[in-house]
Amino acid sequence: MLSPIPQPIVTVPAPHDSWDSMLPGPPSRNNFGSADLSAHGLLAFPAGSSISIIDSRSMQLVSSFPIPPPSSSSSSSSTSSLSPFVTSVRWTPLPLRRDLLYTEPSSSHLLLAAGDRQGRIALLDFRSKSSLLWFETDSKLAIQDLCWVQARPDSYVLASINGPSTLSLYSTSTGRCFWKYDASPEFFSCIRRDPFDSRHFCAIGLKGFLLSVKVLGEHEDNVVIKEFQIRTDCGELQRLEKDVAGGSLSPASAVFPLYNARFAFSRQWKHILYVTFPRELVVFDLQYQTKLFASALPRGCGKFLDVLPDPNSEWIYCVHLDGSLSTWRRKEGEQVHIMCSMEELMPSIGTSVPSPSMLAVVLCESDSILHNVGKIYPGLPNSLSPDHDFDNPFDFCDESLLVSKTHLISISDDGKLWNWLFTAEGLADTQNDDKKLGLVDDGNEMPVRGTDSSITVSSTGGVHLEAGNLSELVKDSRYRPSSSPLNKDLIFKNSLVGQLQLLSSTVTMLAVPTPSLTATLARGGIYPAVAVPLVALGTQGGTIDVVDVSANAVAASLSVHNGIVRGLRWLGNSRLVSFSYTQVNEKSGGYTNRLVVTCLRSGLNKNFRVLQKPERAPIRALRASSSGRYLLILFRDAPVEVWAMTKIPIMLRSLALPFTVLEWTLPTVPKSVLNVPSSQSSSQEQTPGAADTESSTTKASSSGSKASSSEGSHDDTSESFAFALANGALGVFEVNGRRIRDFRPKWPSSSFVSSDGLITAMAYRLPHVVMGDRSGHIRWWDVTTGHSSSFNTHREGIRRLKFSPVVAGDRSRGRIAVLFYDNTFSVFDLDSQDPLANSLLQPQFPGTLVLELDWLPLRTDKSDPLVLCIAGADSSFRLIEVNVNDRKLGYSHQPRTIKERFRPMPLCSPILLPTPHALALRMILQLGVKPSWFNTCSTTIEKRPHQIPGTPTSTGDLRKYIIDLPPVGDSVVPELLLKVLEPYRKEGCIFNDERAKLYAMVVNKGCAARFAFAAAIFGETSEALFWLQLPRALKHLMNKFVNKSPSKPNVAASVPELDDASMLTRITSKGNSVTGTGRTDALSQGPLRLMAFEQEELWENASERIPWHEKVEGEEAIQNRVHELVTVGNLEAAVSLLLSTPPESSYFYVNALRAVALSSAVSMSLHELAVKVVAANMVRTDRSLSGTHLLCAVGRYQEACSQLQDAGCWTDAATLAATHLKGSDYARVLQRWAEHVLRTEHNIWRALIYYVAAGALQEALAALREARQPDTAAMFVLACRETHAEIIAGLGDSDDESNSSVKNKLLNLPGLDPENEDVVAVGEYYGQYQRKLVHLCMDSQPFSD
Repeated sequence: MLSPIPQPIVTVPAPHDSWDSMLPGPPSRNNFGSADLSAHGLLAFPAGSSISIIDSRSMQLVSSFPIPPPSSSSSSSSTSSLSPFVTSVRWTPLPLRRDLLYTEPSSSHLLLAAGDRQGRIALLDFRSKSSLLWFETDSKLAIQDLCWVQARPDSYVLASINGPSTLSLYSTSTGRCFWKYDASPEFFSCIRRDPFDSRHFCAIGLKGFLLSVKVLGEHEDNVVIKEFQIRTDCGELQRLEKDVAGGSLSPASAVFPLYNARFAFSRQWKHILYVTFPRELVVFDLQYQTKLFASALPRGCGKFLDVLPDPNSEWIYCVHLDGSLSTWRRKEGEQVHIMCSMEELMPSIGTSVPSPSMLAVVLCESDSILHNVGKIYPGLPNSLSPDHDFDNPFDFCDESLLVSKTHLISISDDGKLWNWLFTAEGLADTQNDDKKLGLVDDGNEMPVRGTDSSITVSSTGGVHLEAGNLSELVKDSRYRPSSSPLNKDLIFKNSLVGQLQLLSSTVTMLAVPTPSLTATLARGGIYPAVAVPLVALGTQGGTIDVVDVSANAVAASLSVHNGIVRGLRWLGNSRLVSFSYTQVNEKSGGYTNRLVVTCLRSGLNKNFRVLQKPERAPIRALRASSSGRYLLILFRDAPVEVWAMTKIPIMLRSLALPFTVLEWTLPTVPKSVLNVPSSQSSSQEQTPGAADTESSTTKASSSGSKASSSEGSHDDTSESFAFALANGALGVFEVNGRRIRDFRPKWPSSSFVSSDGLITAMAYRLPHVVMGDRSGHIRWWDVTTGHSSSFNTHREGIRRLKFSPVVAGDRSRGRIAVLFYDNTFSVFDLDSQDPLANSLLQPQFPGTLVLELDWLPLRTDKSDPLVLCIAGADSSFRLIEVNVNDRKLGYSHQPRTIKERFRPMPLCSPILLPTPHALALRMILQLGVKPSWFNTCSTTIEKRPHQIPGTPTSTGDLRKYIIDLPPVGDSVVPELLLKVLEPYRKEGCIFNDERAKLYAMVVNKGCAARFAFAAAIFGETSEALFWLQLPRALKHLMNKFVNKSPSKPNVAASVPELDDASMLTRITSKGNSVTGTGRTDALSQGPLRLMAFEQEELWENASERIPWHEKVEGEEAIQNRVHELVTVGNLEAAVSLLLSTPPESSYFYVNALRAVALSSAVSMSLHELAVKVVAANMVRTDRSLSGTHLLCAVGRYQEACSQLQDAGCWTDAATLAATHLKGSDYARVLQRWAEHVLRTEHNIWRALIYYVAAGALQEALAALREARQPDTAAMFVLACRETHAEIIAGLGDSDDESNSSVKNKLLNLPGLDPENEDVVAVGEYYGQYQRKLVHLCMDSQPFSD
């Protein structure tokens, strides 16, 4: 015996290899309508048992992967390890970690929590497509919804709804549940986190039960709950519950899929919830525990599905089950919402039956903060910007003016994702009315040039840009809101700006083109055809989805049949043939067969073999030859028809033989340049590889059709197919034109045919025929020599056999993929000595069953990998790379740098870069890089403001692209980081045109503008808001210093201090409503309202809420209203309300005492002492904070603020201080508030703003150092110094003594002196951070998805 052939090692490569990819099936209601859009702009949604990640800006699929299946140790059944439906996904809210000096870089900012129908919850890393943590759920109850809640400064806990009514909290460090709440018989529907306090979240039930939860730590005793009930009509739900047999343990979306209760926190106002029941919209106030507004479902509208508040404007979007979207706008001065538009989110394309359903709609909040940056730091028009030379292609003026714009993405169950741009437009002749509403800036009367869908003016007076347009100059001005009713001239419009098509329905068939050299094009003729990177998928919905595997995207979705696509084959490389059938009558058993040829170039469908009457038997299968010229139509218990697929198909012959299986020959194996002698010798057995070598002289050299038969005659246009009959007989027929004849092969020995196994699968590539039977045996036979062999797989019956593609130089030509009847598969190498011992068996591919498989025929070189195409039972389409390593012959798989797959446009998502490279880009954006460094490609503007002639190269000094070398850190680091980022810049995958233009506008607007932009790009919204507010906080601080000087020079302040006259006016104002009495800063609207700190802002925010509660009844409500009136200084209204208390009320004496004290104008020391004693006693015994009001009556506002802060009323304390306190007294309130926000609410960015406004700059710097953010600490020092220098320069060069004294006094910022030890340490730490980052970047390979 000769030494055996070295055994190859067949492996599945790592998930990051280039050919491993997946296209998900369409989502369904089994996924509970779950979707989550991260602050980075990445959309995650479940489809079946997998999760898909979409880039929301370019609408491209980033990644799709299945969650791991449950362990099946207790069962050996293949179905026991199937992955269940994913029912909820949530991105982790953790930011990009920057503590490189303490920990290694991680991708914790790209983690997902996912729950499924079996009650499992996993923490997933979508980069590695693996689970990092499985939470210890002790039940099999399906997960309804998930929500992240902050428990500590650096960690979050996970809240989940398990089953119908269980709310649980899980620790992410241990994975254990530490708190549970059972609300049965209520059905919990959804959970949402409070944007004003990340420790607080709410859960709502279908019957209106609302649970408010605040998490103070990871222990059961640290959870504080409040229960509320929102009254709503539950008649329909009660009827649905009667139809449910017994008590269901399934969650709400499984039991009542069309009955939804959803809510969302207001982005503008604290304590306000927007709630939708199927037929009602409710505005609920958590503080007052009551409805503020309720509206029934408008007539003609579908039931409510979800509610989405606009992040920047005072309106909300309501999603309806019928696929429509209604816009509701709040009336000025009250919490009343009026529906002002109704739009369709699912355009009717084609006549699909049934029509697709809307599953989910998400609102893109990630762009809102960038829009705020654009509004606060607007660009200059051409004439005012000498540094920019560009052409404006828009040469007309639009009559409309965009007031607001919002991106929405809708997901439907036909696999489509729609990207909509919603705009609010005000006509030019109504701009005066808009100014009254604060919608147009009074200080900017410049005409806006651009298209009606690209220039946007926000509701706060700022203009920002969309792709291809220029921003106008908008000044930071103020407006006076009006109490006028809804502006009816505001027009809401929606535009479809993007779409993504995934697989449209459940996959039933898979077809791969394998054209031979004689393949014909659709227009006829004999031309060489190339293998195309396309795979066709037939679906249950009757559509054929053509997948471009090089881009991992659906290239075309063709509606061909009205029913299930039951068969699908390629005709060459540009046409498809498919069939479906319908049963005419169940009794008579007649069938209508429909055969269609589809041209991919034109998209046209042509029926052929159209009969007038139903047939007795349905079509069983189609088999097309490699050239696409011939087609076999197999019927159930009927003859096989042979067709010539010319321009008009012609039936050649009907073969009345009992075929069980037949297959056309694949294209001939190319001539091998490597002659490997056979190492197996046997008188009766020989492997296909050895037979290939032995019979290489008999192969056709150019036709690629077949090897010459023993008869010697051969025609280039002939093709052959092998078959098996019901009695086990085998045969090969040759088709040449209209002639069909016996191929006359050399038969194997008589023992080759098995008597106990019916042949169920076959593969044919000249000269080999491989067969599989229902007993699991695999046999192969050489038709030219008669050699044969076989082995038993010890598995169930075999459904499919597929030869792997072979190229010249391949050592082995006997690799086959085998699909078994249990929907698992294996890969065998028939050239090996023991094929069974060297097979790639499952479950290396767990989680789903395999419906169909085939090899991707794109190999052109022997070093190219083998790729399997798989259609899963979960409706997914997957590519799996199978590597064959042969150590002795040197064919081992070499690791290679993975290049990004083909995309129609670059994937500009910096958050997807490796963490060191993402941090490098973040630092470059902060330090400031010239816009000419970006490499973008525009289709509308040839010359852009950020593009200069010539392409930057990495060979020169890249420091010329840095605007200014920073005074902190290492001056060499920016150049090194630019070199690291050069591969991404060349690919154009850093910024798209829109973002590059926005950066070009803000790059010269100062440090804070760049820092805000960099934070917004990486989804760190709170940090971006901090940088936007920092200059205003410093100006507030400087104003305090200036006003404390004896001469009080006239310095422009960002917000004027409140003088005694204005305070007296407010105290003596008539009536309860104070709407419209103040001026609102445009910057304080939208998300920036979260960080309001100035006195006027806080006072106006509190005053705006007072009219909402005028009609609220009840003793507790009256106490809250009195408290609001006292905090804003409206004492007369408070006294009037207190005196209205009836004598029988339990609050009568307390209210009377407060009324006397508040109305007293006497302030004697004895009276003051007595009131202080009474107030102290009342604080101990009364929770209504009455003592605070008595302190206000005698002018003890500092003590009143302290009592409010002790009681946890931090916003009320700040409002009271803003109304009555000034200078250091107000600063003390702000600083204590900052400590609370930092230590208790764990919101460092809000705390920093309060620290700065209070003048505690050293405490702010200490907080950043404690948070281990050396880069942010250094940038904070830079931004403060820059703003401080601007303020000093604004004092002018006057020789006035007062100005000189103020300048000398403000020469250095307190706490940030250059000689300060903490400031020096910050600079040193920043230098260490830069050097560590450079080393990490050099060690990390450039990455593309």
